Order: sequence, then C-alpha cells, then structure tokens
Amino acid sequence: MKAGGHRAKAERIARSLEKLSPEDWEIVIDGVMLALTHWINYAFHSVGLSAETDDVMHAYFATAFERQHWGLAAGPEFLAALEEIETIRPQHVRGNAPTGEAAATRALAILADVRERALAKATDNG
Repeated sequence: MKAGGHRAKAERIARSLEKLSPEDWEIVIDGVMLALTHWINYAFHSVGLSAETDDVMHAYFATAFERQHWGLAAGPEFLAALEEIETIRPQHVRGNAPTGEAAATRALAILADVRERALAKATDNG
C-alpha cells in the first residue's frame, strides 16, 4: 500500500475511535493498534525507510537490523509505541485485567503521539 493509503486508513480508524470511550477498551485498544501500524507505515513509506510492499505489522517481527535502522532514521518512538500497545493488548482485549479504561486512555495518548510524529516525519522529509 502506498503511504497515502496508510494515512487514509489511519484517519478513518481514528474517526471511528472518536465514537467510543475508554469504557469500550477492547475496541479502543484494537483500533489503536491498527491505526498505529498505518501511521508507522505512512511515515516509513513517506521517507523511504520501507517499500510500499513491505509493511510493519508487529514490532516483534522486526529484525535487529530493522529496529536499529528505523530507530536511527525515524526515531525509536515508533516501534516503542507499537511494542507498548502489543504489551497491553492481550491482557485487556483477551484477558480480564481490571485496568481496561486506563489502558484505553493510554492507548489513545500513544496514538495521538505517533500520529503527530508520523505527520512531522513525512512533512519534514516527504
């Protein structure tokens, strides 16, 4: 997918998330994870860090070289954000952790930060 397609999907997911509240934590956290991957791919494709045919899907799929390369070129915050969501997701989406609303609120904050970083990265270099 081209960078613009990732941005459009991320923005569409964000509009859907606006209709929810932290009380809907399972959907919020899953939606944030999807939107994050689209923002990361938007940023990385925009600056040529990854090919349109090579999307980042999960932080744990990234090789050591990719982590280092992407971290140096784009900043480690992108994969760190994805890792944080991937860490909180299982216990709140498939588990019964009592902190769902707080996790959803944190997930939305992470999404806002990654969105801002992705837009800045693409604007500065694209």
